[in-house]
Amino acid sequence: MSVAKVLTGKEEVTQETWLQTFTNKFSNFLHRFLPEPFVFAILLTFIIFVMGITIEHKSVGEMAGYWSEGFWNLLSFTMQMVMMVVTGYALAQSAPIRRLLNGIAGRVKTVRGAIVTATLVGLVASYLNWGFGLIVGTLMAQQLAKQVRGTHYPVLVSSAYVGWILYGIGISATIPLTIATPGNPFEASMGLIPLANTIFQPGVLIALVILAITLPLVNILIHPRASNVQEIKHHDFSEERLVPAKGEDQTPAQKLEHSKVLALLVVLFGVAYLYHHFVVKQGSLDINSVNSIFLFLGILFHGSLKNYILAINDSVKTAGGMVLQFPFYAGIMGMMAGSGIVVTISDWFVSFSNAQTLHFWGFISSFFINFFVPSSGGHWAVQGPFMVEAAKTLGADLGKMSTAVQMGSSWNDLVNPFWLLPVIALSKLSARQIMTYTLIPFLYMGIVFGITVLIW
Repeated sequence: MSVAKVLTGKEEVTQETWLQTFTNKFSNFLHRFLPEPFVFAILLTFIIFVMGITIEHKSVGEMAGYWSEGFWNLLSFTMQMVMMVVTGYALAQSAPIRRLLNGIAGRVKTVRGAIVTATLVGLVASYLNWGFGLIVGTLMAQQLAKQVRGTHYPVLVSSAYVGWILYGIGISATIPLTIATPGNPFEASMGLIPLANTIFQPGVLIALVILAITLPLVNILIHPRASNVQEIKHHDFSEERLVPAKGEDQTPAQKLEHSKVLALLVVLFGVAYLYHHFVVKQGSLDINSVNSIFLFLGILFHGSLKNYILAINDSVKTAGGMVLQFPFYAGIMGMMAGSGIVVTISDWFVSFSNAQTLHFWGFISSFFINFFVPSSGGHWAVQGPFMVEAAKTLGADLGKMSTAVQMGSSWNDLVNPFWLLPVIALSKLSARQIMTYTLIPFLYMGIVFGITVLIW
């Protein structure tokens, strides 16, 4: 274990025994019964295959054909999702970002201040880019744990992760960005939906403000009593930096790799791309423009191409699940569309919904689907087809429906350990140590998100 128990009399915030017992049992349940997401993708593939045969009366050959035709249909989308996470991760590891986090941590003096700071930094960074926020929040929690004695380290990491969940209504939210991007897999069925009709709706912005104000308070309330505080061990975390090679022994190749001038020239190409996209073409914020901003900003902050290559090599590890799972999601999507399952499920939703309530049922069903498909991109590939069909049949707002699905997906991440993997690696904590403190914020956020969807 990379944390140690200490006692402190400062800012004691009590935590009832029943709460610890309840959350521990819940995290134990997830640990025992929740397999790897890739296993879920395989199981879901078989389920849809059997449904096509038994419900839609398709032959084995037909279902195999639908699966084969769809299997590689999301390659472009997969790459966009991978770039989203790796460019955000790489930027978070840059020296300027680390210096900024150290400076913020140095100004915090109290336990409550540390919890508030960890939550808000995770929230703001994740609003900009979910890959960036996931890492920055964890790094912020580490720095605060080192600076503020008497703070329970798992609560700080959990607080940052709770703030990260608001990526679902941020400018890098996968589903809203996807349906706003030209050429996306759903453009033919629903057209392009601008962000003004999704994450920038007044109701969503109000929910964002409410959660930004109240989530830090919720995290403060679940901080354990002083006798149960676990502090960070400083020596467990190295302060690695990517340092350019220096000296007379540099080869011409090394000089190019570490050249600041060459890095700046690449950044200028990035500026030209963004100018062309936003000014010349009058384009809007979409997946490609967000990825471009984080890509070129990362090169600028790392200072050389070699440094950025090393950061990307490290960050690519976090995208392995996407690379492996997305072809199977595409195959599922192909079977659902080709066999008619999309229409069947859509008709089922239409049978008990109307234009006003479809958003809420999309939100609830999205929560459960996220256990099986915990990546928003793959999630949308599975749920999107029948939700779009149902919305068109009922005349429901496509933007609100899509946003509700995204909110249900991100809400589920608080009790789904899939996206905790990079956090666990950085924090050196276990999933159980972190998720013990995400359950209460999960219940609270579900109320806020649910009310937001209902009042639409």
